[in-house]
Amino acid sequence: MRYITFDESRPYDLILLGRIAIDFNPLDYYKTLAESETYRKYVGGSPANIAVGMSRLGMKCGFFARVSDDRFGEFVTEFFEKEGIDTSHIRKCGNGESLGLTFTEILSHDESNILMYRNGIADLSLSPEDIDEEYVSQAKAVLISGTALAASPSREAALKTVALAKKCGAKVIFDIDYRAYNWKSEDEIAVYYSAVARDSDIILGSREEYDLTERLLGLDGTDETSAKYWCGQQASIVVIKHGKQGSTAYTKDGKSYSIKPFPVDALKGFGGGDGYASSFLYGVYKGLEMTDCLELGSASASMLVASHGCSPDMPVLEELQAFMKKEKETYGEMVARVE
Repeated sequence: MRYITFDESRPYDLILLGRIAIDFNPLDYYKTLAESETYRKYVGGSPANIAVGMSRLGMKCGFFARVSDDRFGEFVTEFFEKEGIDTSHIRKCGNGESLGLTFTEILSHDESNILMYRNGIADLSLSPEDIDEEYVSQAKAVLISGTALAASPSREAALKTVALAKKCGAKVIFDIDYRAYNWKSEDEIAVYYSAVARDSDIILGSREEYDLTERLLGLDGTDETSAKYWCGQQASIVVIKHGKQGSTAYTKDGKSYSIKPFPVDALKGFGGGDGYASSFLYGVYKGLEMTDCLELGSASASMLVASHGCSPDMPVLEELQAFMKKEKETYGEMVARVE
C-alpha cells in the first residue's frame, strides 16, 4: 500500500536543508581521541549524508545550505557536485563562519563517541533570505534536519521552508537528528521540534528524540502514543528507532511494521541512521511495501556501521540488494513484522 504520493512532475525528488560538515574518523582504531594520531576526512552531517545516499540510489537531490568561504567549503561543494547533487542553493558565508568539524572515537565494536566543534558555525547562518520559493516548488518533498532548528537565523530558514512546502504542495520530511550542541534548553527543543513535526508528512527519529519533541505535550512516552498523536496531525508515516533493538514504522491507517537490524560486525556506532533514512525514503518514493522500505533502511544502516566512513560509503541499489541476499542466505529471512 502506498501511504504517501508525490508530484511526479517535479524535477527534484528531495531538497534538503541544514548541516554540511567535515568528519574526521580515526584510522587508529580502539584508541581515545587523545591517543589517536591519524584520521581520514569525509563530508559529514546528517542531511548531507542522506542527500548522498539518495543520490546514489538514483534520486535527484538539491540542498539549501551555507558553507565556509575556504578550502573546506570548496571540498564539500565539489563532493556534492561529483555525487550529482544540485549545489545552486549552497552559498558561501560572508562573516568568517566555519564548517562544523566532527572528530570521532572508535573505542570498540560497541562504543563510539563524537566530539563536535559547533561555534561560529556555517550551517546555522543559513537565513530566510536564502530560501527560494521557486526552488521549493520544484521539489516533490523537502527534508528538515532537527539541527537546523537549534539557532537563528537557521531555524527561521527551516520554518520558512516548511511553510513554502505546504503552500506549493511539497511533502515535508522531518529527520529529528538531535545534537545537544547549540540548544539552550529542552523546552526550546520541544517548541521547535514539535512545530515542524506537526507539519510533517514523514517523521524519523529515535525514542529519545521523540521524547524531546513531545516534552510539552503531555504524552506518555510510548511508541504507540507518539505514533497516534503525530498521525493525528499531518504525518502519514512515523518511524521510531531503537538502535540494536530495531525500528518500527507506524502508518496513518493504524498499522505498524517492525524490523530487527541485519547482523554485521560493526566497526563504529554512528552513521547507520543516515543510511537508514536514505534507503527507507527511497523505498517510500518508489511506492514499495512498508516491509520492503524497512528492509532497505535496515540493510543500509548495517552496511554503514560496518564501514569506516559515512557519505563515501553510502551504497548503490545493487550493493544493497546483494547485501540483503547474502544476509538472508546466512541468517534467514529478515522480513519486517506487521502488527
